[in-house]
Amino acid sequence: QVQLVESGGGLVQPGGSLRLSCAASGSIASIFTMGWYRQAPGKQREVVAVMFSGGSIRYAESVKGRFTISKDSAKNTAYLQMDSLKSEDTAVYYCKADITQIGVRGQFDYWGQGTQVTVSS
Repeated sequence: QVQLVESGGGLVQPGGSLRLSCAASGSIASIFTMGWYRQAPGKQREVVAVMFSGGSIRYAESVKGRFTISKDSAKNTAYLQMDSLKSEDTAVYYCKADITQIGVRGQFDYWGQGTQVTVSS
């Protein structure tokens, strides 16, 4: 069993910052790609930032220069530092990870439950 738990969301004023965390736990053998996605009301879920297993990173154009994804492999935890937040960043933010489990063949995607980020004055 594998779980992803996000934390760090909340209400922040425009121009402010938040740091999201995504902790993976369970019978984890290896974690490959880890990424952050978001879904605003009435919109499709979209990619925000992805860190690939080789270390390369991809950001959505709308967050480049403002958001930073990082990972602590020892803690199986990914982070999303969000600076210069705008009202259009308001959404539920989800973490996704590609994980292999101990004793289980195959690599599977796991999603967290999401954390709400609201940017408003």
